[in-house]
Amino acid sequence: MTAHEIPAASPDTEAGAALWAAYAAARPDAVRTCPEYTVEHFGDSARLADELLRDVTHGAKRATAELAAAFAADGDKLPRIGSHWIACDSTGAPRIIVRSTEYRLGTFSSADESFAWDEGEDDRSLASWRGQHAKHWTRTCAARGAVWSEDDEIVIERFRVVWPLALAD
Repeated sequence: MTAHEIPAASPDTEAGAALWAAYAAARPDAVRTCPEYTVEHFGDSARLADELLRDVTHGAKRATAELAAAFAADGDKLPRIGSHWIACDSTGAPRIIVRSTEYRLGTFSSADESFAWDEGEDDRSLASWRGQHAKHWTRTCAARGAVWSEDDEIVIERFRVVWPLALAD
C-alpha cells in the first residue's frame, strides 16, 4: 500500500451476520452443506476493496488469489470448496456473499491465462495478472515482515456470487 492509500475499514461483522441470516433463510441447503463463512474485503486498501468488489458486482471477476502464508499469518485455516465469504466495501459494509467453487494450491508460475481472465482485473491478461500480483504480494509480505517469492504457495480460488439474488450468478 502506498502512502497515499488508506486501509479499508474493519468489516462490520454484525451486519455480515444479518446478511448471512437472510441468505441462510433463502438457501438453507447451501448453508447446511457448508455453514462456515468469513467477513472480509478484497485487497489491502480502501481503493482496492471498492475496485475489486465492483469488478465482482458489475464485471467478470470470478476468481481471486492469496498467499497461503497470509492465511497462516492471520490465524485462518485455508478455505474449502463450498465455503462462503461475505465481501465488504471499503467502509466495512457487507455487500455480497460469494461461494467457492474451486481451490488449488500453486505457485506464481502455475497461474495461467484462463485464471487471469477469470480474475477479471485490468486487461485480464496473464502478464497483467503477474505484474499486479507481484507488486501486491511484495507489498503485503513486507508489511508483515516477510519477503515474497515466486515460489511461495498461492491459494487459487474461483467463486460465484450467491447473494443477494439481484447480483447472484
